[in-house]
Amino acid sequence: MAIRVVIVDDQMLIRTGLVEMLSGSEVEIVGTAGTAKQALQICEKVKPQVVLLDVRLPDENGLDLLDRIRQKWPEIKVVILTNYDNPTYVARAAVLGASDFLLKGVSRDELLASIRAAASGQVGAGHSQFREMAELLATRGGEEDHEHGLTHRELQVLRHLALGLSNKEIARSLGISVETVKEHVQNLLRKLQVSERTQAAVWALRKGVV
Repeated sequence: MAIRVVIVDDQMLIRTGLVEMLSGSEVEIVGTAGTAKQALQICEKVKPQVVLLDVRLPDENGLDLLDRIRQKWPEIKVVILTNYDNPTYVARAAVLGASDFLLKGVSRDELLASIRAAASGQVGAGHSQFREMAELLATRGGEEDHEHGLTHRELQVLRHLALGLSNKEIARSLGISVETVKEHVQNLLRKLQVSERTQAAVWALRKGVV
């Protein structure tokens, strides 16, 4: 059975190239879009199994679009396909429910493997860094930091914060409220004796928290 796929990229040449690359496989391209607005309209109409999605779009950040797609159609899987190998993008994609994070220039076989895996509900089949990030963010435990008095939960929040995630994204990942995240962040800043999130993130990176 064919895997129904929608391609979302602002560059027509990329969209055309992907259609050609995936021809002759079990993938059926059921739509292409150059903007977030077009992507939502196509998803509403054709209900694909998988969306190949770029991070940069002219009318909306691709990761915000990922969130909207996954919230509205949780059955639709999303594979990020981009030029930007940014750890914060990878972390946000993992938190927001992407199935994989690939770089443009990936081989046909690797792209097909990722699409197949996404369609079957697997995470991170084509990108070891993405799989490792998803596992890291899903880690519920960890040693307490006795020197600074950080609890397990505070270390979890610090790990997410250091990866550039917003309070809303941290709350979503950890299954807690945004207000609770804010309390943890304030406690972190106080215990680490820093005045802002960036300083806490630098501390976390130096200590190997992420």
